[in-house]
Amino acid sequence: MRGERVRALWLAAALALAAGSAAGAEHSIKIRNATIEPLQFAALDGWAGDDHAAAFQTYLQSCGAILNATAKIRASRGAIYEGLYQVCQRAKAANASADKLDRDQARKFFEANFRPVRIAPIGESQGFLTGYYETEFEGSRTWTEEFNVPIYRKPSNLVMPPPRSKARPGRRVGRKGTAPYYDRTEIEDGALAGRDLEICWVKNPVDHFFAQIQGSTRVRLTSGETLRLNYAAHNGMPYTPVGKFLIERGIVTKEAMSLAKIRQFMEANPEEGKALRRKNRSFVFFREVELGDHQEGIGAQGIPLTAGRSLAVDRNLHTYGTPFWLEAELPTDNENGEAPFRRLVIAQDTGSAIVGPARGDIYFGSGEAIGSVAGRIKQNGRFVMLVPRTIAVGEEPGHVPLPKKKPVIPVQQVAEAASEAVQHAANVPLPRPRPGT
Repeated sequence: MRGERVRALWLAAALALAAGSAAGAEHSIKIRNATIEPLQFAALDGWAGDDHAAAFQTYLQSCGAILNATAKIRASRGAIYEGLYQVCQRAKAANASADKLDRDQARKFFEANFRPVRIAPIGESQGFLTGYYETEFEGSRTWTEEFNVPIYRKPSNLVMPPPRSKARPGRRVGRKGTAPYYDRTEIEDGALAGRDLEICWVKNPVDHFFAQIQGSTRVRLTSGETLRLNYAAHNGMPYTPVGKFLIERGIVTKEAMSLAKIRQFMEANPEEGKALRRKNRSFVFFREVELGDHQEGIGAQGIPLTAGRSLAVDRNLHTYGTPFWLEAELPTDNENGEAPFRRLVIAQDTGSAIVGPARGDIYFGSGEAIGSVAGRIKQNGRFVMLVPRTIAVGEEPGHVPLPKKKPVIPVQQVAEAASEAVQHAANVPLPRPRPGT
């Protein structure tokens, strides 16, 4: 009883604080190449039925990283980050005040501290969703005849641009110059050989390719230990989804395309598979992370991911820790049917293929069984970003609201209006002739 009373008192205080934040909102939302539409929570399909307590626990993971930021870092990352910082302070207080918030209390927390904003690329009404997972395969710390495909760590001459920069990673040339980094073909042909960048070696180049697509992997070493690897950087080349080439050649239909189909083709056709991989010039570098077998992979925010609740987003447009409400029909149960997916997720990761204001990659977990589910996710969906109430939401300069639906006018009404216009025109006198005509 005491815990429930403490939570109730805290929640009332949080609602009052959030209301004050909304009244004093000074900053406006700014997202490039996006259309936005302010909504009410009542307009979100399935909102009341989600497990907001689970989403709240995932959100707390992000808050751990956000609350560790210094004032200087907060000032450099913009108004949304500062807004999330303030909300995280209240979330931390709520979590420390008593037992975990239940589903209803967590829902009220999100409603009190955020406002929903539908977001889509300009000219479109929906975004695009895919799924990803943590791969797992065998490897060795040393090169052998069997294990001969290197997994590289980030090279020292790879120059990474700051977050939200439009610049691409490049290769340091001289003291101040840069040039495009080596592409996949150059790296696979030995551009980085002999520089002691190998973390480990694997036996199958297809495994390595899929680890790069997913951004993390578990490598079962010959010594018996498990090596956990996470995304560290990429070479700056644009990501190209190779499945489209199989579709163009008529090998796989667009409807049947999945990561499993791509893997099947590559393993059945080694040389063609190699050429197909090289059409994607992007190349990912990894880093070792200290994680137990029971722990999930680490996302780009630097925290463990949560299966079904963590979302990879475009880091140049969005801020890690931002909640998103997703509405889509996804083939999560089987590849032949789609089930409703209505869920609150948290932006905690990114990827070189995740580009655009309403582009998301849902983390589903680890292992090949999970991979079969994640690999068939490629559906459109509705993206609703939860914006801290310190941020004003409206028709700000540089942002286009989603177009309103045009009213449907009955044909009879149109005909009557046209008839009236013609009659009115007939009653208008013609102008008098001008002199000399």
